Amino acid sequence: MPIFKIAYLPPLLIYASAGVSGLTGIVGIFFIKDYLSLSAAFIASIGFWAGIPWALKMPIGFLIDKYWNLKQYFVYLGAFLVSISLLTMYGILVHKSFMLQYLEIKTWFILSSILTPVGYVLQDVVADAMTVEAVEPSFKNITKLVKNKNTKKEHTIVQLYGRFAIILGSLIVGLINLFIFKGVDENYVNLNLLYGKIYLCALIIPAISVSGIVLFNFLNQNKTKDIKFKTTTLDYQIFLGSCTFVIFTIFLGTLNMPFSKEVILISSLLLIAILMRLLIKDLKKEEQYTLVGTAIIIFVFRAMPSPGAGLNWFEIDILGFNQSFFSLLSVTSALITLIGMIALRNVMMRASLAKLFIVLSIFSSILYTPSLFMYYGLHSYTSAITNGLVDAKFIAVLNTAVESPLAQVAMIPMLAWIAKNAPSKYKATFFAVFASFTNIALSARELLTSYLNKIFVISREVVDEKSNTILVKANYDDLDNLLVSLIISTLVIPLLVIYLIQKTKFKSNE
Repeated sequence: MPIFKIAYLPPLLIYASAGVSGLTGIVGIFFIKDYLSLSAAFIASIGFWAGIPWALKMPIGFLIDKYWNLKQYFVYLGAFLVSISLLTMYGILVHKSFMLQYLEIKTWFILSSILTPVGYVLQDVVADAMTVEAVEPSFKNITKLVKNKNTKKEHTIVQLYGRFAIILGSLIVGLINLFIFKGVDENYVNLNLLYGKIYLCALIIPAISVSGIVLFNFLNQNKTKDIKFKTTTLDYQIFLGSCTFVIFTIFLGTLNMPFSKEVILISSLLLIAILMRLLIKDLKKEEQYTLVGTAIIIFVFRAMPSPGAGLNWFEIDILGFNQSFFSLLSVTSALITLIGMIALRNVMMRASLAKLFIVLSIFSSILYTPSLFMYYGLHSYTSAITNGLVDAKFIAVLNTAVESPLAQVAMIPMLAWIAKNAPSKYKATFFAVFASFTNIALSARELLTSYLNKIFVISREVVDEKSNTILVKANYDDLDNLLVSLIISTLVIPLLVIYLIQKTKFKSNE
């Protein structure tokens, strides 16, 4: 089995663009804190709605399977939407008065936050299908799919390369941010202009994804045109069902009715469950049970809540972390992740997903404890006894170094599992439906995070721009309770679900 194929490169370029998207991440943290009067709970709710567009993967996946030779237009449209999102952020930072003529800054920000994931979804579906085809070309023996150890290994390798491309992009932008924010502090005069230039530089993101599809077309220009599969009742069920969900989601979102997020989350899970059942109905019963059990384990692990924006505010206001230090953390995270992915590649190829998520849940829980201890002043004590060496920043870097590989160690086997089980005929559809299921878990994560942020209220100081009066006082009194609840839930809930699943016919053997 070859270590690398040229066929891997086009989807890797599209994945790399997702990694480069981190170029604006640090700007976003400080922009929200300094320029938008939004609560931590509201920011989490924005995260929920930003996660919903990933449900679009389902109808898009169907269309890409049916019209594979038109895939480049999906990438082009995605790149266009990402560009509009970036230019919107540039506008509200550099040309604020002009943008205010049409909409409030908060509205522009929310619009940008929604456009970005839609753009990435369009591109991601194509890249996912490309990775499946790179291992198992669809125009050769479209009705037969051989699943063996080599296939599993190659899918894992391809997904490893995909994550590698994303993290490499993150590393590059981390280094760029480190350079850009060197010497920048709260007294920096032209901060808005600097932030705006970063969003302009970020226009390289859609250019990278477009280059991936251009390369794909070049490599395949002499190949026979793709075979279009004959549309069946199942195909229409999948397409119409997923389209209905998208329309339903948009309708509820615009109504702004009570519990709309909860209704959308539950209905999306039900719909995806139906679509999953349709796609796996031809498999053996034992294989169906394994797929369902594995999917539930993955969902629960990814649905665990996070601290939300409040922890970042605490780190900025109390611990003194600035743009430059956040850039250093992102570089550290990306570098350690790359090393971890290489070091743990054999583990990801061989380990069972159930055992893997047990270990990851334990580590995820433990890694909240340094932030909790620093809330109680651990960094002051360690700094005093080490002559300032082991301060808050040292602890944060160390924690980031340990935490960084964990997300990818979870992602790579998960994506390889989806790709391995994808039928050739429905490579994009299958990947889209199962990936939508795991991505809906992230919306559930944001919803749970918003609940916690409403229970444990954390606020940063908000000052009126004109009168310079304090509108909202900084309050971090509940941060410790928030972190304790996360430590317990992140440890107990996934382990309990895995234990129960492994005791049933849905036991995961993957």
